[in-house]
Amino acid sequence: MTRTPAAPASAITAVKATTASAAHGRIGLPTASALYIAAVLGTGILVLPGLGVDAAGPASILAVGIVLVLSIPLAGTFAALAGRYPDGGGVATFVRLALGDTAARATGYWFLFGVGFGAPVVAALGGEYLTAALGLDRGWVAAIGLGFLAASLVLNLFGLRVSGTVQLGLSGLLVAVVVGVIASAAPAVESANFTPFLPHGWSGVALGISLFVWAFAGGEAITHIAHEFRNPRRTIVWATVIGMTVVGLAYLALQFVTVGVFGAAGARSQAPLIDLVAVNLPGFGPAVVGGIATIIALGVLNVYVPAFSNLTASLARDRHLPRWLAKGAEAGAVPRRAIGLVGLIMLGYASVYFVFGLDMQTFILIHTASMVSLYFLGMVAAVRLLARFTIGWWMAVVSVVLTGALLVLAWDHLLVPALLALVAVLVTVIRRIRSRV
Repeated sequence: MTRTPAAPASAITAVKATTASAAHGRIGLPTASALYIAAVLGTGILVLPGLGVDAAGPASILAVGIVLVLSIPLAGTFAALAGRYPDGGGVATFVRLALGDTAARATGYWFLFGVGFGAPVVAALGGEYLTAALGLDRGWVAAIGLGFLAASLVLNLFGLRVSGTVQLGLSGLLVAVVVGVIASAAPAVESANFTPFLPHGWSGVALGISLFVWAFAGGEAITHIAHEFRNPRRTIVWATVIGMTVVGLAYLALQFVTVGVFGAAGARSQAPLIDLVAVNLPGFGPAVVGGIATIIALGVLNVYVPAFSNLTASLARDRHLPRWLAKGAEAGAVPRRAIGLVGLIMLGYASVYFVFGLDMQTFILIHTASMVSLYFLGMVAAVRLLARFTIGWWMAVVSVVLTGALLVLAWDHLLVPALLALVAVLVTVIRRIRSRV
């Protein structure tokens, strides 16, 4: 018989209480799946098909397939952990149970203050595409981007039941539009465009893989709202299966038609969806992509705002942030104070980004480096928490190796995660000194 490593009794008691209340959560499988699809499909669908062709040519289809397969252990591990320990702290809770408070504090800071750098990127991409679709001056990008952020914050003040219902509609509409884009372009696919299959060699495939990692990230955000699901242990697993299937098929199909229509030369612009629609439906491209950009920007932010706010409330509950922010940490409540802090962080980051005209790549690198850091600690925690030699445990072992490799690749972008980890350690030192006085 396998045995799960023991976590601190007080921590287990708290998580059991959360699990008991989560069993009567309000979010069912359809909404949970919609939230997962929005979190993972993300803004990459706007640009990655074209960038993938530029990197690997027709072999970019292979790159998508490889990343999809490699992402399954990571997604499966998060699903196993979230189903077993549903809590607003998400990955920080898993790390606390396995590795202690300091590691959990660092993980929470990485997600809230590090991964949060991705919010201006989502807002800016949505603003850029919608501005282009409407034919507006680029001066409107900042206003539209900040509008996306403000809308998602206001929507989540009404609770996950309301925002989740909106998300169900947004994700359904997004999938329908993507299917429409693929169907409209499919008749123009030509077999000759799939040769040569490896125009840039295997190095091009490797570059394509590194690009499409962005496409399948985001599942960790769902761990922060798993306690709102009805029967989280079952719901999170099936939401992950449905979400990964939809996202995987969407990217594979889009990559196939992008290659089949344009060949190794790639799309005519950096917005391949516009070019795909324009093949058989000229004049509709900008409108379609503008609509997709709006749905994606609102959808992604609508998942990350509750994830950030639930994490903030749980960090305050566990005394990693001021206790005043803990109100609403329990399942079924709305952490409005935490949403206020999240709003300050997101709008603050976005204001700095837009006012100073900073490079988007810098924000993306901070975001991804923080993400990889928390992925790695989360997978280490999974190896300790999940029953040995079960399917979930083996997926965690594989994921430790994969995320460790990603951590090595990101070593020169780890300054912000390192500083946040240092802050977490300093907080521990200060608290210990105060307890002795």
